[in-house]
Amino acid sequence: MKIDRQIGILSILLQRKSVTTPYLAEHFEVSKRTINRDIEDLCKAGIPIVTKQGTGGGIAIMDNYKIDRMLFTNAEMKDILAGLRSLDSVSGTKRYGQLMEKLSAGSSDFMVGDQYVLIDLSSWYRESLAPKIELIHMAVQRCKEIKFVYYSPSGESVRCVEPYYLIFRWSSWYVWGFCKRKEDFRLFKLNRMDKIRMTEQGFVKRRVPMPNLENERIFPGGIKVKALFEQECKWRLVEEFGTGCFRETEDGRLLFQADYTSREELVTWILTFRDKVELLEPAEVRAQIKESAACILRKYR
Repeated sequence: MKIDRQIGILSILLQRKSVTTPYLAEHFEVSKRTINRDIEDLCKAGIPIVTKQGTGGGIAIMDNYKIDRMLFTNAEMKDILAGLRSLDSVSGTKRYGQLMEKLSAGSSDFMVGDQYVLIDLSSWYRESLAPKIELIHMAVQRCKEIKFVYYSPSGESVRCVEPYYLIFRWSSWYVWGFCKRKEDFRLFKLNRMDKIRMTEQGFVKRRVPMPNLENERIFPGGIKVKALFEQECKWRLVEEFGTGCFRETEDGRLLFQADYTSREELVTWILTFRDKVELLEPAEVRAQIKESAACILRKYR
């Protein structure tokens, strides 16, 4: 959106001494004419922007300029503050809270009044997660490689990565970076990373492709599941798959049908319902669950 792009341009100008129009056009993936119109709009809004021609020139904002909150509407300001508050919930620092105070100086109603969007991005692993996020954030800023032990279904390995983005998706945090071992960009889940440290090895920023975060890409289906659940499991099915994943049978049970991503994860998921579910399909997974149940029985006999 236009206002989002203009806020982004203003943020860059407040952080850098000067930038060029081609740089902004490439960064926001728009034409140079669009950037020029955005600069004009910012000037009309009272932002003192100057341009210099020739070698070493560019677009800059006057020194000692302080952002006027009147540039944003009340609704826009509240959205910004809600986002900043959510980042403080996982950062382990008060950096974003302090930024909130600067943005809302003289406007206490933004801080405590009429706030109806509260976002908490923390998790059960906050004590271990916050230091990882802070370290990766620092490594991205300093263009330093990070090294860590990574645990995956195929085993554990030591990875050395050029970090580029911290991503929150599917209720978890990830880092998107160039893996030196795989010689390609990879997505790493922070909860699976251990002994993480920032190395002294710097790197020159690459042209970074945006990660494909579509569910079909990360969690490919292919396993057609059919199962019968007891009524008391309805809340979990609704929470995890939505109301359209089952229909009630004549005996009151819930006939569940959906695609699943992994056979091992399917077995684990079904077993969490104990005796409140019967897996009907696929047959090979049904046999695997039967074998697992027999092994459990032998251990507890």
